[in-house]
Amino acid sequence: MRTIQELDPVALASDLPAHGLLAGDVGTVVLVHGDGEAYEVEFVGYDGHTFALLTLDAALVRPLNTRDIPHVRELAAA
Repeated sequence: MRTIQELDPVALASDLPAHGLLAGDVGTVVLVHGDGEAYEVEFVGYDGHTFALLTLDAALVRPLNTRDIPHVRELAAA
């Protein structure tokens, strides 16, 4: 598996219902903790607003790959 670096896009590997996020949602790594044990990941709407900024264990994210396809969904109202 490819090493995840700062500014890499990543996909969630699991749902995070407390944050309104679903497996497959895409965020951007803004900070790598340690040797990749965890990542600070920002999830942004297409209008540029930050929806969530979370510290996630490495098991909760994966790098995007060439077989992934973008998908759009509307976030539930808070």
